[in-house]
Amino acid sequence: MQATYPFSAVVGQDEVKQSLLITAVDPSVGGVLILGDRGTGKSTAIRALAALLPSMQSVNGCQYNATPDAAKHCTCAGCHALDGRVESIERAVPVIDLPLGATEDRVVGAFDIEYALSTGKKRFKPGLLADAHRGYLYVDEVNLLEDHIVDVLLDVAASGVNVVERDGISERHDARFVLIGSGNPEEGELRPQLLDRFGLSVEVSTPTDIEQRMMVVTRRDEFDRDPVGFVKQWQKEDKKIQRRIVRARKALSSVSLPGDIRESISQLCVRLGTDGLRGDLTLLRAARALAALQGEPTVATKHVIQVASMTLRHRLRRDPLDESGSSARVERVLSELFNADAA
Repeated sequence: MQATYPFSAVVGQDEVKQSLLITAVDPSVGGVLILGDRGTGKSTAIRALAALLPSMQSVNGCQYNATPDAAKHCTCAGCHALDGRVESIERAVPVIDLPLGATEDRVVGAFDIEYALSTGKKRFKPGLLADAHRGYLYVDEVNLLEDHIVDVLLDVAASGVNVVERDGISERHDARFVLIGSGNPEEGELRPQLLDRFGLSVEVSTPTDIEQRMMVVTRRDEFDRDPVGFVKQWQKEDKKIQRRIVRARKALSSVSLPGDIRESISQLCVRLGTDGLRGDLTLLRAARALAALQGEPTVATKHVIQVASMTLRHRLRRDPLDESGSSARVERVLSELFNADAA
């Protein structure tokens, strides 16, 4: 089995790592869009998350990663074959790659031709959306994704259910996943509808600090020369982060959100002119997840400030009279609203 670069060994990229950890604590925050230069380790950080996440309980033989409680409602052939005898197993949280060239059948699932030829019966063959249920769906170069695949993702992301009706087969199954996209903004923009589906948006750039660049290259070289030894070296740090995620998940429901913080969140979104209320809700959830990660029982202003840019920068309308970037606009309003340094 190929070794995965450790999450704790990723140098810099603090905003990227924080956004991924927030979705690990509360998937309802939504997906993460990571935009930046090529070769800055975007894919490395995302794949490192997969090895870090705590395992999940699933039905043995289920094609849709159903929880034991949901097995009786599952429509897959594996759960039907169990005939009510549910066996629960621990399974790694899926992190599924969606290639740019993937066909719609490969994404949503389709008629299993091989099974039909061998048995004379029709059967549904699950696609990538089924594989990603209760996990992560990763699209590299997401801004280059074909429009018909984008339409599919928008439908499923909105409903949490994948519905396939073709070739005489009608199938529906749960497909709730965290969508992770990465790309270079110079290669094209995302459709506004897809952009809005990402809960968080983070930006990465090529480091200019000499020491940081040296550290990145040194660690990557050490990993390439001895992957097993390098992973073992960082295993203890990864375990610490994993325990933080587990504790934060348990504490999330008990983290309180004071009324003045709720009001501040709404004021911030109004001042920035964000469309709709999705920004308010996402900012609320992200701040609460961050507080849980930091082991604090109450959401405070500092938590809102830390997640505001990643939550709202991609939701701002373009202002032709304001040449500053979206991140700078968010930080400026944060500073005015909270009378504090947003950084």
